[in-house]
Amino acid sequence: MKIFSEGLLDMAAIRNDFPILSRKVRDGKGLIYLDNAATTLKPRAVLDAVYQHYANGASNIHRGVHFLSEEATRQYENARETVRRFINARDTSEVIFTSGTTSAINLVAKSWGEKNLKAGDEVLITHMEHHANIVPWQMLREVTGCILKVAPINDRGELIMEELEALITPRTKLISVVYTSNSLGTINPVRDIIDFAKKHGAKVLLDAAQTVAHEKVDVQKLDCDFLVFSGHKLFATSGVGVLYGKREILEAMPPLMGGGDMIKSVTFEKTTYAELPARLEAGTPAIGGAIGLGAAIEYIEKIGFAAISVQENDLLTYATKLISDLPSVRIIGTAAKKAAILSFVVEDIHPHDMGTLLDAEGVAVRGGHHCTQPLMSRFKIPATTRASFSFYNTRGDADALVLAVRKAIEVFS
Repeated sequence: MKIFSEGLLDMAAIRNDFPILSRKVRDGKGLIYLDNAATTLKPRAVLDAVYQHYANGASNIHRGVHFLSEEATRQYENARETVRRFINARDTSEVIFTSGTTSAINLVAKSWGEKNLKAGDEVLITHMEHHANIVPWQMLREVTGCILKVAPINDRGELIMEELEALITPRTKLISVVYTSNSLGTINPVRDIIDFAKKHGAKVLLDAAQTVAHEKVDVQKLDCDFLVFSGHKLFATSGVGVLYGKREILEAMPPLMGGGDMIKSVTFEKTTYAELPARLEAGTPAIGGAIGLGAAIEYIEKIGFAAISVQENDLLTYATKLISDLPSVRIIGTAAKKAAILSFVVEDIHPHDMGTLLDAEGVAVRGGHHCTQPLMSRFKIPATTRASFSFYNTRGDADALVLAVRKAIEVFS
């Protein structure tokens, strides 16, 4: 894959890897896809890997002794090793396949949380969390009587770190924080948060759903206890995700579900559980999804995060300047360090209406609360229009966005 000397990608080659980018929508308009924070597009490498599994394999894994089962098992476990290498986990036993980020957080809340937390213990989250990193802890609170605390943010959408640190006490058992905000684009100082937690013996869970497609994540360097992400935000399919956990923590967690593949032996009197990672992966998994996830990781590793960062940072800077110059527009989320996510509101135009008008121009964005209703309340707004970029987007896409927003403003004025 060609990388130009100045660090920019060969965009024609990149965009050719994503067949959907050639689609026509809304009266034959070319697709401008800026909804990457909701889900990313899929390259041919992923589509081919998933197709080949279902077309030529499609067998169940692990206990089959025939050729197709052995092949599928090898591909599935190779994908686990690819994930291990990608996040630099110590061992494949620390990589648990789930159905996504939400599933992974709920697994930690139910399995680790219900075993380790009691009344009066504290879980600390932040004001910018996705509902998937709020609701499971509220559910845990109902079961255990633990206390849920929320660290505040400033008007730029950044954590107020001294106030976050002040909220950590000897009763704090877990800090569960989003690495990169899906609504604001804020990239949080997670290394500092982990350092704060370690001083008090608290565990740390990082929601990296919006991070792993954009920058290198090394769980050993971070020294986090848990890390979660979804395949469909990493150019793979929906229905597959990852829970990373330190082996000694995962080994002490009871299985959340019982059934096939998580057992070593079963009698009517007693069941002996399998070793990790199988013990936390009951039932037939998303085999094709895991294979596709492995292919997606290999694809972006070939491109390299250095080139991805150059492209996405350029798009964020360029689009932010253009949007800021429009009348009656306010950007929500202006952190000094942020990902290529641009959320904004326009005076007297509801984000749902804005999204509909942009769609009429072939521009796909997200309008709504983005599963962060408490965050919207913090900024005293019901919703935002969110344009989120990936490395296959271009400045031309940003131009199309701004032109469509300008047209919508003229319509409403």
